Amino acid sequence: MLAQDIIIKPIITERSMAGIPDKKYTFKVAKNANKAEIAKACEELFDVKVERVNTMNCRGRFKRMGMHGGMTPSWKKAIVKLTEDSKTIEFFDGMI
Repeated sequence: MLAQDIIIKPIITERSMAGIPDKKYTFKVAKNANKAEIAKACEELFDVKVERVNTMNCRGRFKRMGMHGGMTPSWKKAIVKLTEDSKTIEFFDGMI
């Protein structure tokens, strides 16, 4: 699997932005990717050194549209912590 297929998009929330000073970045990732693949993809895409990866599976929520109900798709979230000597990810620099 390519690095672009593993890391789908960054997650921009208040809580994820609070982790940026500690070099913690949050991404939506492929559901079948493991921690080692996520770390390798981050290092390849952003040219950084990854210290640790925490992942969590997020269940889809029940949503209604009028009288009909359905589920949103489930997805996987990864919090990537960079090493102290690593540079930051430029995409997030302007958001602090």
